[in-house]
Formats: sequence, C-alpha cells, structure tokens
Amino acid sequence: MHSRRTVLTTAAAAAAAAALGVGEAHAVPSPVPSPPATVERLRRLIARMSPEEKAGQLFVMRVYGHSATDPDPADVAANREEIGVANAAELIAEYHVGGIIYFGWAHNTRDPHQIAALSNGIQEAAAALRVPVPVLISTDQEHGIVARIGAPATLLPGAMALGAGGSVEDARTAGRISGQELFAMGVRQDYAPDADVNVNPANPVIGVRSFGADPQAVARMVAAQVGGYQSAGVAACAKHFPGHGDTDTDSHVGLPYIHHSAQEWERLDAPPFKAAIAAGIDSVMTAHIVVPALDPSGDPATLSRPIVTGILRQRLGYDGVVVTDSLGMEGVRVKYGDDRVPVLALKAGVDQLLNPPDLPVAHAAVVRALRDGELSEREIDAKLLRILSLKERRGLFADPYTSREQVDRVVGVRAHRAAADRIADRTTTLLRNRGGVLPLSRRRTGRLLVAGADPAAPSGTGGPPTAVLADELRRSGFAATVLPTGTAPSRELIARARAALAERDAAVVATYDLTASSAQRTLVEELLATGKPVVQLAVRNPYDIALLDGVAAALASYSWTDVEVRAAARVIAGRRDPAGRLPVAIMRADAPQTALFQIGHGLRY
Repeated sequence: MHSRRTVLTTAAAAAAAAALGVGEAHAVPSPVPSPPATVERLRRLIARMSPEEKAGQLFVMRVYGHSATDPDPADVAANREEIGVANAAELIAEYHVGGIIYFGWAHNTRDPHQIAALSNGIQEAAAALRVPVPVLISTDQEHGIVARIGAPATLLPGAMALGAGGSVEDARTAGRISGQELFAMGVRQDYAPDADVNVNPANPVIGVRSFGADPQAVARMVAAQVGGYQSAGVAACAKHFPGHGDTDTDSHVGLPYIHHSAQEWERLDAPPFKAAIAAGIDSVMTAHIVVPALDPSGDPATLSRPIVTGILRQRLGYDGVVVTDSLGMEGVRVKYGDDRVPVLALKAGVDQLLNPPDLPVAHAAVVRALRDGELSEREIDAKLLRILSLKERRGLFADPYTSREQVDRVVGVRAHRAAADRIADRTTTLLRNRGGVLPLSRRRTGRLLVAGADPAAPSGTGGPPTAVLADELRRSGFAATVLPTGTAPSRELIARARAALAERDAAVVATYDLTASSAQRTLVEELLATGKPVVQLAVRNPYDIALLDGVAAALASYSWTDVEVRAAARVIAGRRDPAGRLPVAIMRADAPQTALFQIGHGLRY
C-alpha cells in the first residue's frame, strides 16, 4: 500500500521531471570515484557497523569547547545541556558522529594552534572507537561576512567582492589559500562557495555571500573556487541547492518561498550548481526553501525527494555527498518535528545531517527508522559509502592529523596576506564620483572625519571598520579623526558628527544596509548639509547609494573585514585605482524596476 503522501510525492517528482527534463542523459562528472579496492575496503568497514554507528556517521554536529577532552567548565555545561555529553571525545564515543562543525560562538576557534590541537584530539577520539572512522571536520569559512576562523589566519575578500573583481584566477587563488590554511588546522570540509545567484536586493540572508546576479558569471567563480579549495585537499560545498538567491525571508527564522518557474530556475539558479558539479565538487548543501515549481508539496528542498533525488541526483547527475543546511534553522522545523526531519531528509536523498537541535532525539529517530525498515539498510550503506569515500579522497584515512609545524608553515604567512591584499585591491567599486571628489587630496582635504557603522568582525578578529579606515588613511598621509556612529545613530550623535565635520575638510562615512527611514541616512544628509565633501562607503550590500542621491562620491567594499576596508581606503586616498565592477544591479529607490546602476558599472580615475 502507498500512502496518499507517497502518491502525491511521486506525482510531484514526475511533474518536476517533465518540466526539467529529468531522465535525460547528462555527462557531467561527479567527484572522482574511488578505486575498486578502496570501495571494497570501505564496504567492509561499513559492514562492521551497528545501526547506532551507521546512524551516527550520518550526523555533523556542533560541540562546545576549545579542547576535545578538557573544555572550559561553561562549555562542559553547555554540552551537557544540549547534547548530554561533556566534550567532543564523549560526543564521538556516545554517538559515533561522522562530522563535527566548528563555530566561533562554540569556542572552537580561538587561534590556529588551538584549532589544530582540537582537530587532533577529535581524530584521536575517533581512532579509539570499536569501528575507527576519522571525523570530517568542517566549518563555514566563506570569507567576507561569514568567517569562523579569524586572524592570524588569512582573511580574504568574500564572494561578491570577488565577483566585483571578476577574476576567476583570483577566486581560485582565494580558495586555494583558504583551503591550505584550513587543511593545516585539521579542517577538511569548507561550506563554501555560495552558489546562490542574488537577484533580489531585499535578500536578508545571502546578499554579498553570493558572487552576484549574473548566473553565468557566478558559475565561473563557483567553479574556480571549487578548484582552489579541492586542490588544497579540502572538500568544497556548493550551497544552497536549489538556489537561495531570490527570497526576502531568512530561512534561519522562517520558511522562504522561491516563486521561479521551472524555466526560470533552469536559467537563473541552476548554472552555478551545474558548474560546481562539472568541476567535481565533493559536496552540495540543500536549502530550507520551498520551490513550488520544483515540488508542489510545500516541503522545503532539504526534505524534498523530487528536488534532492529527482533534480540534483538524476537530472544533474550528481553522485557526491549531499548535506543539509543546519537542522536547527526554523525553515526546516516549521512543518515537521525534530524527530521526523532527519528521517525525511535521508529519505529525500540527503547523506549528511548537519547540526540537529537535539542530537539524542535525531539519532534515536534515525536508528528507529533503520531498524523498522522505513530507511533501508541498502540506502543507508550507499550514503555511508559516499561519506567515507569523501573522507578517503581528502586523505583522512591515510593521515587525519596535523601539527604545530604545519600551522606555522602555512597559516597566515606573509605571502598569503599579501595575496589577500592584492586581490582586495581589484574589488573595490567606485559607484559615483560627481565633480571628481575622489581621490581625496591631502592638500585640499587632508583633515578627515571617519564616521559610520562599526559592525562586529565576522570572525571575531579585526576592526572596528572606522578605525581600520582611519589607520589606512593615515598611512596615506591624511589626518583622520574617528567618530563611530553605529547603524542607528541617535540625534545627539548625529549632531556631534556634524559639528566635528565643521572643523575638518571632508568626511568618509561607512554605511551598513541602510533603509529609507534609517538614522544612517539622516546622518549622511546632515553631513552633506555642511557643504563639505562626503564620501560614502557601503560596507555590506552595495545598494545603499540608491537612498543617498545627494552623495557625490560613493564606493562599495562588499564587507567590513579589514582586508576589504583597507583596500577601499587605498582607493579613497588615490593609492590604488578603483578596479571593481558591480556584480549586481542597483535599482532606483523611487522606481524599483529601473536600474540606477547596471551590472558591470564601475568608474575609474
């Protein structure tokens, strides 16, 4: 007997297949297959596992603490409350997890030597199991506005900055440098690059994490980054399939809907994922989004067999590892309980279950489904073979460990930092320069006020942006005074900034995603009212200039991290020519269907 839901799901899969040509032959490479002898060895390893061990290998879990065996007491308490174990070693012993993800907020990433020691401790715990399997350690090191590991590791321009630079070689180099440093710290999987095409300026969760709004340009950059990461021995991960670029809802807090037709998906969203697969990417991450044209059931893509199996595996020919986005996000939890979500994701075609909110509940549910036959042992073994093959391909069975010497030889070395600066110098985009305000002149505008937003550094290191701007401008010979005003400056602070500018020659103001009613907009308008030159620098999304018609000089850095802010300061000071070109269109605020600046816009000196 088939349930009504099964019948409807099958019908949805057939409809999606008809619309998208599922079943057609597509000769695209998946990750390089393992040799037959290796496959047989991995199959024997899988055969030794109990249902509990098999289920555990499917999970990638967070754990608090800087050490695998001796975390701080507060982290022990957090682990006991959320997972029921004290530390990473106990997590591995109790649940046999196949992966662990590092976060700054989980206190995993204090410094490179500590990260390497944590990684080694995790691998030592895994080696002590009855069935020893190395752990795939992962993190979100996208760079730009998402970076879990900070200085002294090298921080590089993020995706949209690279998109503005337009160089596939720079994208590949950035991926390679990042991959080499992650590998040296024991991290063998990076949840990057972002393959979303950001066609919606109101997108609250992707934005500058995307390379841009041109699907073909994004595809080229994604493929280059895959090559860079994986040439360094780190598994890349294209996210968020089938494409999170056209939404105004954040899947962390709600369930977004993407209303692209099947044809629009094929044209707009699919190209970067096809390019990643053609580049031999090791893993693809699913999105917690509903795409009715691809699956009318209302299920998010993470739980959709028509999308994961019907499109990603059958239509696009991908046979690598598929990982969910975090299962703690609201977008995947709104329809089913935390016990059903992991089982439904596995049935949809997913291999790895990332960061469930309640691991004991999720693990027990998978074991139960496996014992009851809802999940077939054959299907689970196929998933495990994909995961173990990835671990084999990334050298974990040969040598999962790293060393202090390797960290010192690779992480944050001068050559990497210099390359990051060179790449950043090719990304800053000059959007407007009425009257030739820029570059600023040390003779006419030597005394500067640097004001604006100071968002916290994504990695917890570096910044604040206004101080970084001022320091770099001082290195260029300017006298720069800093007045941080934040993202919501008070009337009193705005008045102080205006008074300060009266005693200086010009202002440089960092803006951060301002809106029509934003106090940041009021700040800029009050500074303009002094009659002094005002230079506006968008330090996140580049769209701010649409609401600042009175500004004569405007730039975009696409992030507030030090490497991008310093590069923008060098352009402002005339030490570098602006070289970036917009990878997205900026629409008029008063006519949202009309472009203020088209893709490819970028002024020069």
